[in-house]
Amino acid sequence: MTSSPTLYQRLGEEPGLQAIAESLYGWMERLPEAAHIHALHQMQIDETRTRLVAFLSRFFDGPDRYRAHYGEPRMRQRHMKIPIGPAERDAWMLCMHKSLQENIADDELRTAVEAKLAAFAEHMRNRD
Repeated sequence: MTSSPTLYQRLGEEPGLQAIAESLYGWMERLPEAAHIHALHQMQIDETRTRLVAFLSRFFDGPDRYRAHYGEPRMRQRHMKIPIGPAERDAWMLCMHKSLQENIADDELRTAVEAKLAAFAEHMRNRD
């Protein structure tokens, strides 16, 4: 019996997750609709990008790279000091959508990845 490959296996870390994270923050820098969420980042974008790749690795059922370097993910708790309402969620998802379009040619894979990230983005909301 063979099991289906995980999203992580289908995406790959390099260039997959790396490219998605690189593109995501590029869109945040360029899109006027995302200027407010780009400004919310409290650390250098390079460090933020590295942390995102580490988090996404496990999030998509790959190696747990985040915990070894940064501790328990607890993403919602870590982001509680940042106001995340529908506008911030939607701006992040707009950038992510564009990044996924750029980096995932397979429609089925892109749809699965985006759905999982959309649920996560909604979970991260801490304001109405």
